Amino acid sequence: MRSTPSRPGRWRKVVTGAAVLALAVGAVTYTGSATGAYADVQTITDAKTASDGKQYWVQNHLVAKDLARSESATPKKWLLVWAGDENIADTLVKDVKNLPGTLGGGLNKIKNALPGPDFLAVIDATQGSPTYGKVVNTATVGPLVENEPHHMQYVWHKGDTVYAGALFAAATYAFDVSALPQLKLKGVSLPTNTLGGSVPDAYWVLKDGTAYGTYMGGPVVPGPHAYADGSTQIGNGFAGSPGEVVHFGQNAEVLSENPAATPQGDNQKLCDNLPQLGKPTCANPHGVQAREDLNTLVTSDYAEPRNIILDPVKQPSPYLRRPTVRTWDIADRNHPKLKSVSYLQDGPRADPADPLHAESRAVMETTVTNLPGHKGAFAQTMQGGAVFYTPDITAAEPHWIEVFDDGAANKSIYANNDSNGASSNGGWIQTSPDDKYLYRAIVGRQKGTLSADDPGTTGGVYVLDIQKLVNAGDRIEDIQGRVDTKAKAQQGGGGDLPTVVGAAPINPGTPGAGPHWGAYDNWALGEDGFYRETTSPQHLAVSNYFVARSGLDGDHKVNLLNLGPDGKVSVDSNFRDEFTGQVGINFNRKSWPHGDFGNAKPHSELFVVADANIK
Repeated sequence: MRSTPSRPGRWRKVVTGAAVLALAVGAVTYTGSATGAYADVQTITDAKTASDGKQYWVQNHLVAKDLARSESATPKKWLLVWAGDENIADTLVKDVKNLPGTLGGGLNKIKNALPGPDFLAVIDATQGSPTYGKVVNTATVGPLVENEPHHMQYVWHKGDTVYAGALFAAATYAFDVSALPQLKLKGVSLPTNTLGGSVPDAYWVLKDGTAYGTYMGGPVVPGPHAYADGSTQIGNGFAGSPGEVVHFGQNAEVLSENPAATPQGDNQKLCDNLPQLGKPTCANPHGVQAREDLNTLVTSDYAEPRNIILDPVKQPSPYLRRPTVRTWDIADRNHPKLKSVSYLQDGPRADPADPLHAESRAVMETTVTNLPGHKGAFAQTMQGGAVFYTPDITAAEPHWIEVFDDGAANKSIYANNDSNGASSNGGWIQTSPDDKYLYRAIVGRQKGTLSADDPGTTGGVYVLDIQKLVNAGDRIEDIQGRVDTKAKAQQGGGGDLPTVVGAAPINPGTPGAGPHWGAYDNWALGEDGFYRETTSPQHLAVSNYFVARSGLDGDHKVNLLNLGPDGKVSVDSNFRDEFTGQVGINFNRKSWPHGDFGNAKPHSELFVVADANIK
């Protein structure tokens, strides 16, 4: 063991072998044992000084024996998983009464009660490798705890910074992954750097290496907030409304903050705010993707976050979940200008008595098409359980129509499912690079959601053939087929509309336990031993976790799926946990390379290759 200074007046211990790993910073002390399966761990720390003058770091915990086993094997493809430590703060209010003893006195009886470090897990995703599925590094971040790690970007290209958001801490981390499995910290954005927004969600990296990030929550301080563009928005505070789009440099430095709200506000009936605002707004951007060749950015509004995610009580109004999609003019990359706000329409399942589960409710994600001849984009709803499409995102007012209902895929995922797509809890949706397929992950409906005897549905992954749709033309009138009856919602809308070509269950027979997020593998190994990007992904990865405090926790597993050129998809039974031997990497475990910190919550993932192995 050797001690080295990490910042003035502080210390850290770098540990190898069977010893105690400790990291103390200020009043926060982490202690874990590097024993057993992780007895030989090399610890390397990279720190940067942030805008507050304090040190922030990523600390690598590299498993020496696993790295040695794979040194001479096939060049590595890595799966990065952004994960949070599970602890007492993840307990729902309704469950507090069941805790042993008082909240304070019972801590020692609660597994995994105290906060530990959040981390990026580096997993060997090289099929055929002797360490396939092994966690070879946990890169912990500090000194912030309770980050609630959320999303990174949707796909990684060579040279890209990895941007990773901290939902609760309102921070954005920028990582250098060029020398994986080791990571370095390029920089961090703190809440004081983004006073115009809070609760960072997702990122889209531009060709120049900078990125757009959605900040779903309102300005940090309630009241008026003046933006650099000269506008002023009235917000209801941290994790409230309205949110913004932030333009980040490659070291997470804030280049611009851009308000998502319209000057006149949004539809008062459809857009609730708590506390209420003088100008009601649905501006809570979540999903974000861009077509640089079209100078257009698309964001989707999900919810006013503190009343849905940050506060573990039943949400008080269905209209806190948003039905809106926004397009932006990004001709000036550093100053995106809000161009349009589109309201998705209810479909044939909509029930006026149950607006929370209408097709338009909770527009979590959007995904653009990729090829120069296409201008369309898709949007999906989490509670609404539907997929929408517009053929032209460059239009002054894009027109969106429902093109698929999750209910039409339910039985393909699992034969015992019903065909009701309401509250399917869909999250990830992504077009394939060649615009042939649409990938979709759904958690599934929890028991008792729609009624006391609702059996729920098994979640999983499904793949849609979208070729007819994206080639139908740039006008809604050119598209044949509609989802305009309950029968079409359950069976497909016909004509040019998407059809299911592949599906796979995750946790079959367990309602509401499927994946929330995913990523496609855009890397293929050539005969020369180097990786190149491919437009026909052969694998997907998904994670079964949303946000514990919302009541949608999941089993904390990460699965890898094999994907055929025809869209067929199946769970890779060789991607197994190194401790349990079961299919899927289980983040509910006692030990990690960084110590015995117990269960963790894997939210998002990316396939990444070290620069030296790419051509």
